[in-house]
Amino acid sequence: MEDWEAVDVLLVEDNPQDAELIHRALKKHNLVNRIHTVEDGAEAVDFLFCRKKYADRDMVQGPRVVLLDLKLPKMNGLDVLKSIKANEHTRSIPVVVVTSSREDPDIRAAYALGANSYVVKPVDFKGFAEAMSQVGLYWLLVNQPYR
Repeated sequence: MEDWEAVDVLLVEDNPQDAELIHRALKKHNLVNRIHTVEDGAEAVDFLFCRKKYADRDMVQGPRVVLLDLKLPKMNGLDVLKSIKANEHTRSIPVVVVTSSREDPDIRAAYALGANSYVVKPVDFKGFAEAMSQVGLYWLLVNQPYR
């Protein structure tokens, strides 16, 4: 059984290469103890609200930050964000949208729904790794969470 109590980051990413790069960037700088990765929006909501296969997870022990892609199967990232920010138990969890979309409607919608940050994935490997390291440094070391 996985130790869900130690989750620092919930990564919601359906692209395995992007997920691996984010893992490497955060682990390289020892920024997290545990990254829990899900590949679709529905599983992200199940994880956060302790449903289905996550029913035995303690909802009080939420992640320090959610890294959320927008273009996801089953439930898109904006709907996941809306669910997180609408619930009193999860609304204080910082959500960083990490996506390839530079579209103004996506950016506007994400912030309107309560995103704490919006990061466009750089297309080059080095830029992407550096961006994820900076995101991790801020949200996991600099930012003081409210719990």
